[in-house]
Amino acid sequence: MALPDHVRIVEVGPRDGLQNEPGQIIATEVKVELINRLSDAGLSHIEAASFVSPKWVPQMADGTEVLAAIERKKGVTYSALTPNLRGMENALRAGVDEVAVFSAASEEFTQKNINCSIRESLDRFLPVVELARSENIPVRGYVSTVLGCPYAGDISPQQVAAVSRELIDMGCYEISLGDTIGVGTPLKAKKMLEAVAAEVEIHRLAAHFHDTYGQALANIYAVLEEGLAVVDTSTAGLGGCPYAKGASGNVATEDVVYMLNGLNISSGIDLDKLARTGHWITRQLGRSNGSKVAMALGCEA
Repeated sequence: MALPDHVRIVEVGPRDGLQNEPGQIIATEVKVELINRLSDAGLSHIEAASFVSPKWVPQMADGTEVLAAIERKKGVTYSALTPNLRGMENALRAGVDEVAVFSAASEEFTQKNINCSIRESLDRFLPVVELARSENIPVRGYVSTVLGCPYAGDISPQQVAAVSRELIDMGCYEISLGDTIGVGTPLKAKKMLEAVAAEVEIHRLAAHFHDTYGQALANIYAVLEEGLAVVDTSTAGLGGCPYAKGASGNVATEDVVYMLNGLNISSGIDLDKLARTGHWITRQLGRSNGSKVAMALGCEA
């Protein structure tokens, strides 16, 4: 299959990238400026908040304040993670454009992550999805550990396909397939996608690949070759997974955009502005920039 002409980037840095940041709580105004800078750089879909219990994810406790303070840009979708009905209700009051629910393809990972089975996790999301749809709010579904689990090892592509199908049947418009611990390789990614695409139309699928073993770009290219055209990324490679030992950050948005530019695939993103944003946020956090492209460009915030 030919490569797509356009790829939609879903920027997850403000949520997935920051939620497990160690140390002191990141100031609301820093999160707001990050989101504004990302929208100014051309990102059209930004995961801006997570409405989870602040007891479990204290970095995301200010989701309502963040969504109230950002400069909403026309044509940009500002989404939030909503793991339960209370989170969904709070997200609605905050004025989100879209919400996301999450499960996994591994029973062991689901138990460790949210203390329930896959079946129970899906059942929990039914009222969330029903409320969202009644309010005309699109729902995106995440499936974690699609290319490997830190507790169960290899994951059957058919299991990934089954969970993805359930989320679609529940009412999710799109499924993001997550290599949570970044162990996938291009052939494994292709075989997984082939199995899922037999159950869910490929235009309703997205890739969410971590870069633990340095394979994320290769894996993204592999699934682009199969016709997938939506990719989750995080500026400066921010993020990780607290339940997956050794899991480094998401693939850097800058690195993916550079690759897409080289393939003549449009994304609508200004790479220089994006790189400056990545340098800016890593300075705010006091950490190194995880984007090789941003480091090579040497942009100043």
